Amino acid sequence: SKLAALFEHPLYNIPVPEVTEKDKLFIINPMEKFSLHSSGSDEWVSSSKAETLLPTGKTAYDTYPTWLKFHIGINRYELYPRRDPLLPTLLRDLATQRIVSSVQKSGGTQLKLIMTFPNYGQALFKPMKQTRDQETPIDFFYFSDFERHNAEIAAFHLDRILDFRRIPPVSGRLVNITKEIRDITTDKKLAKTFFTSPAGNVCFYGECSYYCSTEHALCGKPDRLEGSMAALLPDKTLAKRRSWRSPWRRSYHKSKKAEWELNPNYCAQVRETPPYDRGHRLLELIDMTILDFLMGNMDRHHYETFEKFGNDTFLLHLDNGRGFGTHSRDEPSILAPLQQCCSIKKSTYLRLQLLATQPYRLSDVLREALATDPLAPVLAEPHLQALDRRLGKVLVAVGHCLAR
Repeated sequence: SKLAALFEHPLYNIPVPEVTEKDKLFIINPMEKFSLHSSGSDEWVSSSKAETLLPTGKTAYDTYPTWLKFHIGINRYELYPRRDPLLPTLLRDLATQRIVSSVQKSGGTQLKLIMTFPNYGQALFKPMKQTRDQETPIDFFYFSDFERHNAEIAAFHLDRILDFRRIPPVSGRLVNITKEIRDITTDKKLAKTFFTSPAGNVCFYGECSYYCSTEHALCGKPDRLEGSMAALLPDKTLAKRRSWRSPWRRSYHKSKKAEWELNPNYCAQVRETPPYDRGHRLLELIDMTILDFLMGNMDRHHYETFEKFGNDTFLLHLDNGRGFGTHSRDEPSILAPLQQCCSIKKSTYLRLQLLATQPYRLSDVLREALATDPLAPVLAEPHLQALDRRLGKVLVAVGHCLAR
């Protein structure tokens, strides 16, 4: 196994700093009990709503559901540990646990559902929009692209292979539209959008600002539909998150360009602007840039951090559905932060060099990781080959910086 050998490599065994109580997202308080929101939203909350307390009741840790153990394990330095014994169980839960509630997630341009399990765990379901071998049409703007379920799955595994571990666990799942969405939803708006197609397939389209109409309906075969199931982060009433606008955000306009596209010295002013003027924040953002370039994701307008940890923490790499849309062309502008700032973490650079060598080739280790997913093969082969080509381009960009 190339993947097992990769994770045994010394570069994947660099210790994280010692985690103190203040570095943990939650401090476990055995005096508190779990209760459910009176709103019926099926989210666990503490009776006191104290930000740093996780209400676990007087039960032993080993009896907690896996999703809760995942939440308890989050700290300043990582979303989950490298050798996380919970990960296989959590991925299996996402793929197999009985769904007791399906409601549409509000906001966003495309349809997403919040699925709830009997143990009160929750997942974000993104349904299949296009087949593995379809590419985003060349005339599409990045902001009108589909969100792909398989991109969410592949992004989680790629993020882990790069040793970032900043994407919540994601598993593929085959869902029965009739039994696991239509028949159990309490979402009246969603319920009104189900119909049977002329081919006899069960379809629905929900309500959203972009791709929610009969023409963009999601249809089963006849009622089975592929999708990605992403573990939800702790409820924001328990663990506040801060949303940051990316300095290299695109204009989201058909003809306007952003300042970074016009000013080659743009990074100099970013370096003088908090929170990029000290600490690791800029380097963390460049890590995210490299992940996005490898996936071909142009849609990184914001990122999030856990508010408790201030500026000294990792960035959450959420919402990766617009990755892996094209394999035949690369988007060099995604690498602008790396090229303009000429900065990269040494550990990231060394791992990228390692993933470019034959024993640990990036396409091989990602192919192996994705083979365990219930929806395998997750990516079409040309997408895996494109990763090796793009990795080469990242290393060339760093080489240019070193030469300068």
